[in-house]
Amino acid sequence: MKKNLIVVLGGGESGVGAALLSKKMGFKPFVSDSGVILNKYKKILVENGISFEEKGHTENIIIQKSIKVIKSPGISREDPLIKKINYLGIPIVSELEFGKNYRNTSYIISITGSNGKTTTSHIVYKILKKEGIHVGIAGNIGRSFSREVLNKKKDVYVLEVSSFQLDDCFKFRSNIAVLLNITRDHLNRYNNSFEKYIFSKFRIATHQNKEDIFIYNHDDPIIRKEFKKYPIVSNCIPFSIKEKLHVGAYIKWNHIFFRNKNQEEIGILNVEKIPLKGDHNLSNVMAAVLVSSTLNVQKKSIISTILELTPIEHRMEKVLNINGVQFINDSKATNVNSVFYALKSMNAPTIWIAGGQDKGNDYEELLPLVKEKVKAIIFLGKENKKFVNFFQDVIDIMVETESLRQAVRIAYLLSIHGDNILLSPACSSFNLFKDYKERGHKFKQEVRKLFYEKNRYFFE
Repeated sequence: MKKNLIVVLGGGESGVGAALLSKKMGFKPFVSDSGVILNKYKKILVENGISFEEKGHTENIIIQKSIKVIKSPGISREDPLIKKINYLGIPIVSELEFGKNYRNTSYIISITGSNGKTTTSHIVYKILKKEGIHVGIAGNIGRSFSREVLNKKKDVYVLEVSSFQLDDCFKFRSNIAVLLNITRDHLNRYNNSFEKYIFSKFRIATHQNKEDIFIYNHDDPIIRKEFKKYPIVSNCIPFSIKEKLHVGAYIKWNHIFFRNKNQEEIGILNVEKIPLKGDHNLSNVMAAVLVSSTLNVQKKSIISTILELTPIEHRMEKVLNINGVQFINDSKATNVNSVFYALKSMNAPTIWIAGGQDKGNDYEELLPLVKEKVKAIIFLGKENKKFVNFFQDVIDIMVETESLRQAVRIAYLLSIHGDNILLSPACSSFNLFKDYKERGHKFKQEVRKLFYEKNRYFFE
């Protein structure tokens, strides 16, 4: 048993994907989760004859019998069990590296950043697919890389990669790596050290070789400052929405331009025609343009895909307008910088629904926008003391709630015709919901219930 047992810590998407792949590779997987494994994942494990346990770890199996441990990115490296495994010298492998070893001849495009990862990954994937490239998409986007590679081999994989995933990567190499931005996020995971979080993000570039490509946001002051500290040997290509660059992508005459390695300047499209609005989305689009142009994708494939873009679910998603009050679902905004762009885009008085599990946030950058645009704040959950204390001298109306049903109804009671009600939490959802998707779906559900109540006579 010792010779081929692989322990997978965590029974979520990445863990189940790793377990399925390890079985395919001839190992005997054992899934161990400290919490409850969702029924949909239990069903997969049972159907594939994979042993598992939940609500606790059997340490003697993990420590005495496993040849390798694949760790869920949700488990901190500071966890006592992980420290013990490291101390005993049992190899810990990330799910990403495990998947890459199985598909080591495929071309890998990895995209990270505090914000915009999902949007940019989707844009790149759609452009490459339109070009006719045999492409897959996976990672933090919802489907584990290990599970994706079990399907028919793709020539190219687009991976959304989080800092937690990068923490566990020591050999994972991307042919193209994209770093969109770095803002204060998840600092509770990094002992309140911004430097450790920055180091984690730059792993996406420091693992590359000389023939690889590193695409980065020239406008981000943190990236520019920290760039010089790291041993990056890949070909570095910047993008900017603020200044004209000698290489990379930039804005000129209100058009996106790309300068290739031959110093030829190629115009892509008019910024005004891009369906996704806001500077943050423009940066995401430009990063995708750079990836595609670097791969010599035809200009027509890039342009037609961008013109067809629609907002992703839970990101500035307009839900319903109820009697002149617009409800907006921005549940994916789990950090301060995401909320900054959300509030910046508000063109009407806004009732802001926020709160959840604080991740070491600094709300200072939101202060001017909150003063200018927010008329009331509705807090979700029970851990909002820091939030309340920070804004109590700025906002007169602040209400704490314990459910989205309460939050939606109180927000509507405080609104008048022409207002926006914005769910943009700035925090993770774990004290009330399993993830931002469940929070966003619940918000939309409550808004629809409210719409029915206010317009019941139309349905009777």
